[in-house]
Amino acid sequence: MFQGASQLNLDSKGRLAIPARYRDMLLAQCAGNLVLTADADGCLLLYPQPEWLPIREKLMQLSAFNPRIRALQRFLVGHAEDVVMDAAGRVLISSTLRSYAVLDKRVMLVGQGNKCEVWDEARWQAQQEKMNGFTDGDLPPELEGFTL
Repeated sequence: MFQGASQLNLDSKGRLAIPARYRDMLLAQCAGNLVLTADADGCLLLYPQPEWLPIREKLMQLSAFNPRIRALQRFLVGHAEDVVMDAAGRVLISSTLRSYAVLDKRVMLVGQGNKCEVWDEARWQAQQEKMNGFTDGDLPPELEGFTL
């Protein structure tokens, strides 16, 4: 569903214009109802609401007696915010989430299948530089034998 990277700008109110190639699909799939939450890598995750709800349900069914699970629930669900695309295809990113992901003006929207990541452009570039390690043969065991 979501793939590719788009360089975008936040407007002065913190709104992000969803690329046209996703707008119609999001309107048809979820009437523009989306969920934004924090990601441990320092970006935001943008889910169509129907994709997010089963994730939230699974997380909340886990035992909160385990401190690591409780921390994950607190992090992902605690940061989750419902957002709705406006008539111009924009979503408002709250100041809390903008601050968490250090979003200022220039951002990257990176498709990840069922969701998108929202990165500060400079942080995204730094993340891309980390990918150079994969070209040195430093692959995780799960990728052994994986070919493109």
